[in-house]
Amino acid sequence: MENQQNLSPKARIWQVVGMIPQGQVCSYGKVADLAGLPGRARYVSRALKEAPQQLTLPWHRVVNSQGKVSLPKDSEPYREQMSRLRTEGVVVNQGKIDLSKYGWQPDLMTLLMALPF
Repeated sequence: MENQQNLSPKARIWQVVGMIPQGQVCSYGKVADLAGLPGRARYVSRALKEAPQQLTLPWHRVVNSQGKVSLPKDSEPYREQMSRLRTEGVVVNQGKIDLSKYGWQPDLMTLLMALPF
């Protein structure tokens, strides 16, 4: 793994998003925090939009702080995200995901060894 101190902010975001397990979600703000970029939730959104396709990031596992998909409900990307989440077993009730049940909580070892602070 590349030295985390040398990773760009976008690369740190991509690394964190790539670690979100199947069947779990993480908010934009929490991804920013875990990438060492507190308060940069909107930057996470931009970084995901600009990610190279070959990274095959699980972008669909990132939701807003209320547990909702942050895309227009009538858009194809919204339907794609909802479909992928449901395929992974994430329950979406009235457009909302229960973050206490499906929110990713990295364990201490992950925080110490794998995440770019």
